Amino acid sequence: MKAVKFTSWKDGEFYIGFLNDYPDYMTQGLSKEELADNLKSLLHDLETGEILYVRKVEELLVA
Repeated sequence: MKAVKFTSWKDGEFYIGFLNDYPDYMTQGLSKEELADNLKSLLHDLETGEILYVRKVEELLVA
C-alpha cells in the first residue's frame, strides 16, 4: 500500500479532484468516498498505460 496525495474541492453537488502527480487528469464523485474510488481507478489507468501521453509532475534537484 502507498500513500498518494490528491487535491479536491466541492463544486455544487460534486466532489472534484486530481492526483497531485497528475494534475491534468481530473475526476469527480457525488461523495468524497466515490471521488476516492474514482481517483484510485484513475491512478491504475495512468500507471498501466490505459491513458496515453501522460504528463507527470516531477522534481529536479539543482545546485
